[in-house]
Amino acid sequence: MSLPAAMEERILLLALTLIPGIGPARIKAITTFLHNRLADVLHCDVGELIQVSGIGESLARQMHHFLHHAETREKALASAEQQIAELPRHHAELITILDPNYPALLKEIYDPPPCLFVRGKLPDTNQPGLAVVGTRYASQYGKQVTALLCRDLANCGVVVFSGLAYGIDMVAHTATVENGGRTVAVLASGVESIYTDPKGKLWPKIVENGALISEEWFGSELTPGKFPKRNRIISGITSGTIVVESDLKGGSLITASSALEQNREVFAVPGSIFSRTSRGTNRLIQQGSAKAVMSVDDILTELGPQFAEKCSRPALQDNSQQGTLTPIEQAIMQCMEREPIHIDTLAVASGIDVSSLLVHLFELELKAAVVQQAGQFFQKKFL
Repeated sequence: MSLPAAMEERILLLALTLIPGIGPARIKAITTFLHNRLADVLHCDVGELIQVSGIGESLARQMHHFLHHAETREKALASAEQQIAELPRHHAELITILDPNYPALLKEIYDPPPCLFVRGKLPDTNQPGLAVVGTRYASQYGKQVTALLCRDLANCGVVVFSGLAYGIDMVAHTATVENGGRTVAVLASGVESIYTDPKGKLWPKIVENGALISEEWFGSELTPGKFPKRNRIISGITSGTIVVESDLKGGSLITASSALEQNREVFAVPGSIFSRTSRGTNRLIQQGSAKAVMSVDDILTELGPQFAEKCSRPALQDNSQQGTLTPIEQAIMQCMEREPIHIDTLAVASGIDVSSLLVHLFELELKAAVVQQAGQFFQKKFL
């Protein structure tokens, strides 16, 4: 290949991923063995390849045959070159494990992706990042907690990573963008195919305020097995994972499990014992696998001063809009807790008759201070 060395490395790294049995962990071992001089792999004999951690004789022979069989090698290199050629069309770039701007935390895990397709701009390596994940079937409680946490994370200068799935993930990305923060969506598909947001209501804002990233090639088929692969990137690229809502099984718990394996912190938002979407998070806390989270301050305290010092701004407090409320509206808000409250109960607590209270609650809804639930229940909105 008569190409610049950096381009040759990119193409070769992509081609290596096409060798059966050579996954991310073994590619990391190969780059370490070759002291990041990846082009040397084309000149390695079987005896040298056997010395690579995780590669036995059988796999070494298979790899050697793949790289030295002209037709097989050239086909793989041509496929890789085609991926490189597609980058400009999708306004994307390719970052490899050999690049200095490859995410430092992600590089530490056992099986980091050799290549990342990126649309947008990854945050600087020293910028703090946390993952926020949860069920696709988010409750109103889960959505509100997610929005509150991501608002405060954004105001702390923390980058929010998630998977752009329906439910909690979408709320996490949306709330971060709406509060001027940076967010990164890690996809199980190629970065050109955002199946959860086909009309582009959200992902262009993510690209503008962060990035879409994936290890999957352009045009690759979306299969169930790619979601756990995606999840280990979400947990591995961040200092900790926050699980907002999850049942006893689901992708969020897989992400939490990956985080624990990667020696990352795991946090969980406790929920009602009667809620299916809180069974998984409550179990994580019960088993000691996750720290219970009530606010962003809980997370910053747990992660310690080294993480907190990277945060640029203090978190906002609940009800930051209090200055825009009338004295009566503030009194009503003080009678409300995080859980929904029936209007009759609120009338007794506030000492305001129901008819007048309805008028004030309507004004509070217009000011986005409360949200009405079914059955004349009202809930304080922390936004």
